[in-house]
Amino acid sequence: MSTPDVWIPFPAADLAPLPRSLTYVHWDGEDEFPADPARCAMYVVPYMKTQEVSLRPIPAMPGLRVVQTLTAGIDHMLPALPGLPAGAVLCNAGGLHDTSTAELALALALAAQRDLPGAVRAQDAGRWEPTVRPSLADRRVLIVGYGGIGSAIEDRLVPFEVAEVVRVAGRARDTARGPVHAAEELPALLPQAEIVFLATPLTDATRGMVGAEFLGRMPDGALLVNVCRGAVVDTKALLAEVESGRLRAALDVTDPEPLPAEHPLWRAPGVLVTPHVGGPSTAFRPRALRLVREQVTRFAAGEEPHHVVARG
Repeated sequence: MSTPDVWIPFPAADLAPLPRSLTYVHWDGEDEFPADPARCAMYVVPYMKTQEVSLRPIPAMPGLRVVQTLTAGIDHMLPALPGLPAGAVLCNAGGLHDTSTAELALALALAAQRDLPGAVRAQDAGRWEPTVRPSLADRRVLIVGYGGIGSAIEDRLVPFEVAEVVRVAGRARDTARGPVHAAEELPALLPQAEIVFLATPLTDATRGMVGAEFLGRMPDGALLVNVCRGAVVDTKALLAEVESGRLRAALDVTDPEPLPAEHPLWRAPGVLVTPHVGGPSTAFRPRALRLVREQVTRFAAGEEPHHVVARG
């Protein structure tokens, strides 16, 4: 009897040991499919590929039971949900990117606060320009989206002696570190936030959430750090604030993305842009291999996979 196929974007040898009750097919988004998609029961979506590539094999996978992304966000997979077989599940990457993304969030905040982009430009021009810049120490910080990444950002902020960390998520709750406020409380919390980190998923509720009203409540000179999804921020509203010099921004994600070369965000004062590199670092591969190995093992054993975010 033939065994079900599992499509994975890594060579199977890199994931060993794996259950022997499944057949492993290596596909990382190439034009040609390496096997018949109809035999696929579990599909691990290639990482850092276009939405078109990620979705392409799914219509030809009638026996699909599990779709596993290697991203925390699953918005690029949402068009596939209506076509998934009944009972199939979509899983995100859980905490896979917490370490790498939180690390970049901290790096962006530090670079923006101490104006490292300005120092690099001065170095290129051979100019010695000492300045006094704000530190992370003693800043009042607001984290919007207090899941794994938001919590990991706080882990990294603590040694920098920030004055306060305020946590916000979709619903209020208590944690060992203190309360998490509901999103409805943002209007009252923003005026005290000198640095705002965005780590929330992109949903219908959060799309465009950071608009003119949100930004207008931030104090003069405040810094917005976005490491979640570009569409959480209204780009036009953000441009109005940074071009006036009232706010600053450090963005790993943008809307649109990729950011066109002629887009004014590239040249806006007080804006630092990185090209959506929160996840891809050397921290990615070992954690991705562990995640896929565990999810495949659970699937082979007939167990519910972790990190289920939607069902067909």
